[in-house]
Parts: sequence; structure tokens; C-alpha cells
Amino acid sequence: MTTGEAEEPTASTLRPAQEGDAGPGDAGPAARALRHVAARASGPPVDAAWRVTLNFHPDRSNAGAAILDSMAGSGIYSSQFVTGTGNGGLTARPGGDRWHWESRMFAGAYDEAPAAERPVYGGLNFRRRSFGAAPRFGSAHLRLRAEVLGRSTFCYPDSCFSPDAVGVAARLGLVERAVADGRDVLDDYVEAQVHGPVLLSHDVEALVLDPSHRGTPVEAAARRLPCPLEWHAGFRVSVATLRQHPDYRGEQYVDLAERIAVGGWLDPDIVGRAVAAGRHDPAAVKRVWHYVARFGAAHDSSAVPTARER
Repeated sequence: MTTGEAEEPTASTLRPAQEGDAGPGDAGPAARALRHVAARASGPPVDAAWRVTLNFHPDRSNAGAAILDSMAGSGIYSSQFVTGTGNGGLTARPGGDRWHWESRMFAGAYDEAPAAERPVYGGLNFRRRSFGAAPRFGSAHLRLRAEVLGRSTFCYPDSCFSPDAVGVAARLGLVERAVADGRDVLDDYVEAQVHGPVLLSHDVEALVLDPSHRGTPVEAAARRLPCPLEWHAGFRVSVATLRQHPDYRGEQYVDLAERIAVGGWLDPDIVGRAVAAGRHDPAAVKRVWHYVARFGAAHDSSAVPTARER
């Protein structure tokens, strides 16, 4: 990749906009990581209307505590290195694949850093989908404020492939690559890594939930968070529809979807209840979710959710 002469991020671009936010500042591993990626990045600046979104499953648990309750207690969105849980691969541990990917991508900036200082992962929602940039990782997402773009790094494709194409807000040539590739909708994202804490009260525009969680403990927990709550159009799919796509993840997962389904239908709440019941292999249920996310998305006619609530 050809790069121009890199401009180092300044203190103002590294910090969140709100006074008192704990951004990376000018020193420390986050600032070093940002400078390293900026030196390798090329392309035009990011569109200021785009947002980083952090997709996740809102009805999962962490060490026996509901994830939204944990977020309410801490006031932050934590990385997989802190929680030990995740929405994709579970390799965030010293010496694990995620550790090695970060070491390579950020030139060792985080090798000796505490888990709490490591970046969190999401996607750049350049298509402005109401479901967030990467619904394969969960039906819900946190939509982050525009200011967070300045302390985010980006890569394409996913960092698990150790890509050489990287970007920062000032130089982002990755979107054109993603559009040209024409990947499956669940793989059609530019990965984002957010450096510095994601404070729910300062850095989040909204938590966006699936309507299947209305009236459930998930909604009740979401309303205790210090950020607005919104609803997207929803994921819902019939087993009959999934039967038309046995090769997408495998016929055995369609069979599992039929066993999990309620009245022949699946949505995020139904899939989450199957996970909580613990009767099926979590990796297999994850592939059922991929089916729901891929074939069950309601028509996404707007860039942002239409129903906004506190």
C-alpha cells in the first residue's frame, strides 16, 4: 500500500469531545497505537456522518451477571480482554490470537498494557444501516458519537486475517475496498478499534435494540444505562426461509434452528433464550444467529432508527 507522509494525531483528535472523558491523550499505548496506524494509512478523510457501532448480544451474561447490568455498574463498554466473553472468536488472552493480532497491528503498543487499556472492537457504519455495521456480532449496538472517530483505527478485512490495509479518521481508503469486494452482508464491514475508554454517558449516542426485546429484562436493563435507547426495524425469520439456504452455514444448523424456533420462527430473543438454556453448543447457536442476521433483517429503509426513546 502506498502511503503519503503521515501526520501524527494531535491531542484534540485523540481525546473525546466531552471535558473529563478519559481519552488516550498524547502518551501511553493508545496514542502510540494511533500514531503507528496513522503512519501506514492513506486515502480521504472519513465522512463525518458515519459512526462507529459496537454490535453485541444484549441478553448474554458475563461471569453470571447480565451484560447490560455489568455495563450499568461500570459505566463503560469493556473489551474481550476484560470480560473474557465475546461476540466472535474467544482468543483475547495473553498469547492468544487476538493478542498477536493486536501486537502486529499496533506495533506492540499494548503488549504490556493492562487489559482495561486495550481497544474495543466494532465497525464503521459507512452504509448507515440501522442494525449497525456488523450485525453478525449481535442484534444490538452502541452507536458512538462522531468525536470517537478521532481516536479510532480501522482495517479491512477483519483483523483476524491480519490485513495490511488500515486507516484512521484523517486517512481512510478502506471503504472503497469494501464496496468493491461485494462481500456477503455479514462480512461487509470495515472493522474499527476504539482506543481509550468507551464511556456510556459521554461517548454513546444511543443503545439500539431489536424489537423482540421490548417488555423483557433486556429493555428494563437498557433503561438503566446513561444513554438514550432506540429500536431498529428488527430481525425475524421463518425456518421455512432458512430451509432454502442449507449451504449458508450448513444444514445441521438449519436443523438446530428448527429445534430452537418458536412456532416456526426465530428472532434475537428466541436465540438468546436458547443460549441461556445451555442445551446446545454455543458455537452452533452462533451459526443459527448468523442465519437469523443474514436472512431475517427487516427492510432497512432509513439510516437511523425511527423510534427513539429514553
